[in-house]
Amino acid sequence: MTGAHAVHDPGNPPGEAKVRGTGPTRTDRRRARTRGALIAAARSILSDQGPADVSIQQITNRADVGFGSFYNHFGSKAELFEAAVADAMEEYGALLDERTAHLGDPAEVFAVGVRLTGRLADTHPQVARILLRTGPVSMRVGDAMPPRALCVIERGVAAGRFRVADPQVALAGVAGCLLGLLELRMSGAGADGRPGTTPAALPGTTPAALPAAYGVPGMAGVPGAVAMAQMAGAAGGFAAGPGAPDDLCEQMAELLLRMLGVAADEAAEVARRPLPDCCAAGLQAPVPA
Repeated sequence: MTGAHAVHDPGNPPGEAKVRGTGPTRTDRRRARTRGALIAAARSILSDQGPADVSIQQITNRADVGFGSFYNHFGSKAELFEAAVADAMEEYGALLDERTAHLGDPAEVFAVGVRLTGRLADTHPQVARILLRTGPVSMRVGDAMPPRALCVIERGVAAGRFRVADPQVALAGVAGCLLGLLELRMSGAGADGRPGTTPAALPGTTPAALPAAYGVPGMAGVPGAVAMAQMAGAAGGFAAGPGAPDDLCEQMAELLLRMLGVAADEAAEVARRPLPDCCAAGLQAPVPA
C-alpha cells in the first residue's frame, strides 16, 4: 500500500496528526528550538568568557531551557562547545560564499575573503571573538572554513594564479595570519567592542598583553600574531586614525597574495579592488555582539 497517511504524534494536539513524509512535527520543531537555544548560549559564552568553569546549569539558564533538556541534545559540555564553534564557522563560511559567489578570479576571491575576515571585528564581533578564543581549533581541517579556503587556494594553483608547493602548508600559514589580523583589528576596538577606543586607553595593552585584555588567554602563542603587531608598530606600517583599520585588511590581503606567489604590483592592485556591492552594503549594518 502506498501514499502518505496520518500517524499520531504525542507532540501534536488532536486534529494535527503528522502526515508521514510531509515535514517535522511540533515535537521536532520544539527539539530544534531547544538545540538552537543551547548552541546560541554556548556561542555567547565562548564570545564573552570562554568555556572554562562554566556549568551546565549556567548554560541552560542562559539558553532559558530546562536543565534536563541538555542531555537530550549533547553528551557533554565539550560536545556542545564543539557544535557552537562549528556553527559560528559555518556562519562565517556561508558569509564568504555569498559575498564571493559571483567572482571568477581565485586571487580576488581570496583577497575579498581576507578583507572580510578582518572586518568581522565590526560586522560580526561574536564570530570574531570566537575565532580568537578558539584559535587554531576553529581552523582545523574538517570544520567549515578550512575546506573552503583550501579549495580557493587549489583553484588558484590550478588557474596559474598561485604558486605554492603544498596548498595544505599554505593554508596553515594563511590561518595563522588571519588570526593575527583579527587580533590587530580587535585591538583597535577597545575591550568593550566600541570602535575608536585605542589600546593606549586600556592599561597594559601592549601587543603581548592584548590577548589578556580581550580575555583570550594563549593568543600570544598564535604563530606570528604578536610578532606581526610589534614589527608593524616599529615600522609605522599600521597607522592610527581614520581609514587605518580597513587598510590593515588590504595590507594583509596583499601580503598573503604575495606569499601565494602573486607579483607585488598585481597583489597590491587585487587587494584594493572595490569590494562587491553586497559586501559594502553588509558593512553598513554591523551584527550585534
